[in-house]
Amino acid sequence: MKASPEIRTYKGGLEFRAASDGASIGTLVGYAAKFNKQSRNLGGFVEQLAPTAFNKSLADGVRVMARYNHEDNGLLGTTDAGTLRLEVDDIGLRYEVDLPDTSVGRDVAALAARGDVRFSSFAFHVPPGGDEWGYTDSDFPLRTVRAAHLVDVAPVNDPAYLDTTSGLRSLAEARGLDLAIVRDHAARDELRVLLKKDMDGEPTPEPAAPVAEEATPEAPTDAERAASLDVARRRLELLRVPR
Repeated sequence: MKASPEIRTYKGGLEFRAASDGASIGTLVGYAAKFNKQSRNLGGFVEQLAPTAFNKSLADGVRVMARYNHEDNGLLGTTDAGTLRLEVDDIGLRYEVDLPDTSVGRDVAALAARGDVRFSSFAFHVPPGGDEWGYTDSDFPLRTVRAAHLVDVAPVNDPAYLDTTSGLRSLAEARGLDLAIVRDHAARDELRVLLKKDMDGEPTPEPAAPVAEEATPEAPTDAERAASLDVARRRLELLRVPR
């Protein structure tokens, strides 16, 4: 089964432009991604996008969708229909989508015009070798995405998307580390320790062996209880024998 795409969200920069010719209900314009901007802490590491991240997707003309909140029932436009247009500039990945005259299109137009929808997001897969790991100036683990397969761009209500599983899996695969160890170090905010050990050629810890559960003793049967009582009675009788 194909892995779920990673999702990243950017605050601000979404603009609604009302249509002047009546051909559509309006256009959304914004940046789905910005280059060379370090993300917040994504669970033990930060991330940035290289300006080359989307070159292959755009050059190959892959079908990219615009979906409200990344939902299948929130389709707003597609690149193959020409209702979604993408371009890369010095800032990042810019998109324009002509909103459809559908219930979701009208909802998004009304919400964006009022300023309720102000965030943009994108979904992507990173191919093998598409990212590299290093450190920030403050010695914090840094993932740089240099190539990404773009899935969709999306105006979203909530900027709080936080997906770290794919990033940690990418680190484990790239460095030949056990994923359970990577996740454990990230959870304890010690990913930098693990990464530094690996980069410095030091041995990394082995996965913890599962702790065997102690067997629960079985309750004695009625026959065993009777035999035990019989032995106890015999001992008492021997103690009562006069010497």
